Amino acid sequence: QVQLVESGGGLVQPGGSLRLSCTASGFTLANFLVGWFRQAPGKAREGISCINSGAGDEYYADSVKGRFAISRDASKNTVYLQMDRLTPEDTGVYYCAVGPRSITAYALCTRGADGSWGQGTQVTVSS
Repeated sequence: QVQLVESGGGLVQPGGSLRLSCTASGFTLANFLVGWFRQAPGKAREGISCINSGAGDEYYADSVKGRFAISRDASKNTVYLQMDRLTPEDTGVYYCAVGPRSITAYALCTRGADGSWGQGTQVTVSS
């Protein structure tokens, strides 16, 4: 079965950190461009970080640049999103998705993914 599973969300205080995981089953994640997307309450889903590691291509939305870092572990078929210095504005449901390596990380994050979406993982930043 082909699927992506997001995990690692939770409740964290402002200034704290979380690491999200996106694990693939049924296919090899390294063969695809991978992105993290966020849907805040009452807002549209937005691409916040995307990676095409084979091309050394990464994209970060301005809202997370310098605080978030995307990385891969091919041996675990997993992509991570390290989130530091979290603020209440980072609250939302976080999803991962894949795209073809023929496009750029910027394109995936700004246009969105065509495939199906997983359940996502909830991140709540609150004191």
